[in-house]
Amino acid sequence: MNKTFNEVLAAIMSHRSIRKFKNEKLTPSQIETIVRAAQMASSSRFMQAYSIIGLTDSALKRELSEITKTPYIEENGHLFIFCADLKRLTVMGTEQEKQDMRMMLESSVFYQIAVTDTALAAQNAVLAAESLGLGAVIIGSVSKDIRRLDQMLALPEYVIPLFGIAVGVPDQQPEIKPRLPLEAVYFENRYPSESDLKERIEAYDHDMRHYYQTRSENNRDAGWSRSHIDLLKLQLPLSGMTEYLHGKGLNVT
Repeated sequence: MNKTFNEVLAAIMSHRSIRKFKNEKLTPSQIETIVRAAQMASSSRFMQAYSIIGLTDSALKRELSEITKTPYIEENGHLFIFCADLKRLTVMGTEQEKQDMRMMLESSVFYQIAVTDTALAAQNAVLAAESLGLGAVIIGSVSKDIRRLDQMLALPEYVIPLFGIAVGVPDQQPEIKPRLPLEAVYFENRYPSESDLKERIEAYDHDMRHYYQTRSENNRDAGWSRSHIDLLKLQLPLSGMTEYLHGKGLNVT
């Protein structure tokens, strides 16, 4: 038996996104456990620069589900919205101090800190949910109409909704997606050459094509590289996000 393997690693290594849930709401105790686990994540300078909003209003969940064309935003045990939050750092300051803080708060550096803090907390939340026998999926599409989401949640300046996490009792058991080979992710001392990296990814593309063709749901003929190359060639109109962030008081590009 591998002595380095344990229940925590078993939970991590068996992760899969769950997008179909049974019609069972999370208990208050489960919600509290998940949030408290999220709070135990590492945090830059202990800023804890995130907030978590539980979206329980059925009308708002339905609207958000319709905006994103994502049924499991509405159909889940509980929906958490994770937000980067720099506002809370200011509330105990005087009006003059709040003005003095603006240059730092509005910089890309502090936005990056808040995004990182939020992501770390979210991963803890997912792992906690899975340890309770629940399933979860992180949903980036909640920001498809980010201004409307901002209004729904009554978010103040310096608070940005980043993604949602739908949690519930699983009603599906999808296969685990193959991950990139270790050699394409972990490097010693320096980044590999493009030719070396290409060689390491080619076999993975073959594995992913086989996975997509043979999995039990949503089959398609696609590899990992081609899917993302095609996505990044679309020239999507992304300037709206930058304009939104500027409107929230953040000087990011």
